[in-house]
Amino acid sequence: MKKHTQGILAALALLLSGASLAATTDAQQIKQGEYLARAGDCIACHTAPQGKPYAGGLGMATPIGKVYSTNITPDKQHGIGNWSFEDFDKLMRTGVTKQGYTVYPAMPYPSYSRLSEADMRALYAYLMRGVPAAAAPNRASDIPWPLSMRFPLTVWRWVFAPTPAPYTPAAGGDQQLLRGAYLVQGLGHCGACHTARGVGMQEKALTELDSSAYLAGGAAIDGWVAPSLRNEHGGGLARWTEADIAEFLKTGRNSHSASFGAMNDVVAHSMQYMSKDDLSSIAKYLKSLPPANTGAKPFVGDDAVGKALFAGKVDTTGAQLYLNNCAGCHRSDGKGYHKAFPALAGNAVLQTADPTSAINIVLSGGMVPATHTAPSALVMGGYANSLNDQQIADVVSFIQTSWGNHGSKATAAQVAKLRPTSVPVRGTTEASFAPGRSGADPVPPQPRRNEMKQ
Repeated sequence: MKKHTQGILAALALLLSGASLAATTDAQQIKQGEYLARAGDCIACHTAPQGKPYAGGLGMATPIGKVYSTNITPDKQHGIGNWSFEDFDKLMRTGVTKQGYTVYPAMPYPSYSRLSEADMRALYAYLMRGVPAAAAPNRASDIPWPLSMRFPLTVWRWVFAPTPAPYTPAAGGDQQLLRGAYLVQGLGHCGACHTARGVGMQEKALTELDSSAYLAGGAAIDGWVAPSLRNEHGGGLARWTEADIAEFLKTGRNSHSASFGAMNDVVAHSMQYMSKDDLSSIAKYLKSLPPANTGAKPFVGDDAVGKALFAGKVDTTGAQLYLNNCAGCHRSDGKGYHKAFPALAGNAVLQTADPTSAINIVLSGGMVPATHTAPSALVMGGYANSLNDQQIADVVSFIQTSWGNHGSKATAAQVAKLRPTSVPVRGTTEASFAPGRSGADPVPPQPRRNEMKQ
C-alpha cells in the first residue's frame, strides 16, 4: 500500500512538473511572439486612431481607392479567433485568407513568407493568446467596382509573389549578417517603402539578390520619399557607421539626421523595442549592401555659405529666408545641434534629385518621436501659412544646394502640388510652436497610413 501511494505521488509530481514546464514554454513563446509583432510593426497598420490594438480599421490609401486593415485579435466573430495555425500561416505566406480570397498587397506577405516556422508559430501564439479580443467589425474597402474584384489580386499573386519558403541562412556564413538579412527582408519588410515599385505596384526586388533596386529608395508617397538604405552616397548610408544606423533605429535621431514621416511610426512602434543585438545585425546587413547609384558624389563640406550667413551677408532670397527662419536651430553652417536639431549639411535626404521630403517638412513641420531612450518629442512647426509657394521653393533650394549638398533645386510648382495634401505635424500649429521648439509633452506618432507606398 505504501509503495502504491508513493507511486501515485510520483506520477502526480511528474504531471505537475510537465504542466509547469508546458506553461513556461507557452509563456516564452507568447513573449517571443510579442517581440516579433513589434519587429513587424503589426500594430501600426492594424490599429485605427483611438481604436483597440490590433482591431483593424486603419484606412490605407492606394492608387485605386482606400483599403482598411482587418481585425487580427482573437475575436471569434470579427477577428482570427477561429483560425488554425495553418490558416494563419497560409495567409502570412501566400496572402490567401481562411475564406479563400487574396488580400490586397498593402499587406506585405511576400516579405512575411520568409519567416521561419518557429517564429510564425510564436507570432500566432501571441495574437491568439497574448492580445485581448476586440469585437470590432471589419470594414469593406472604398475601391469601386469593378476594380474591387478579387480575381486580379490572385493574378497579381501568381505573377509577383514568390513561392512561399522560409528564409534559409547560408551555411557557415556570418551569423550576425544573416540575422540582419532575415529581419530586414522578412518581418521588417523594409522594401515595402525603400524599394521602388513597378507598373504592377510590385516591389522591383525583394532581396539584394534580385537586383540593385532593393532598398535603393522608393518613390514619393504622401509627401515623403523613402531614401536609399544601401551603403552609397547621393542619399544613402555611406556616411553612417553601423553604430549610427542602430542609434537612429532605436531613437529616431543621430548626429547625421532625424526621422520623419512614416519612419517616425517605425521607430516608435517597432524599432525602439528591438534588442541591441538585432539592431546591430540590421545595421551590419544594410552596410553590406553595395551602391546602386555608383556615380553619386560623396558629400564634401563647404563652409563658405556658413561664414557668409554668420556675417549677415546674403545674396539670394533663399539665403535670407533661411537666415530669418531656420538658422536659429540649424545654424548658419547647417550643422544643427547634434541630436536636438538635425544637421542639414550632409544630410542624406538632401543629396537627391527629388526635393519632395524637404518641401513637405517646410510645409508641414517635423517631429522626432519620443522613445524610451530619447523621451523628448522634438517638434518643428510648419510654414504652410507663413510662406508662399515661391518662398518655400527658394528656401528649400538653398538648403538642398548649400554647404556642399548635392540636392536639386525646388520649384514653386512642386510646392503648389504638395500644399493641398500637407498636414501639420500632430500636436503643433504655427501659433503654438515656434519652428524647432520642443513639445512640452511627448506626442505619440499616428499609425502609418499607407503600406502600398505607390
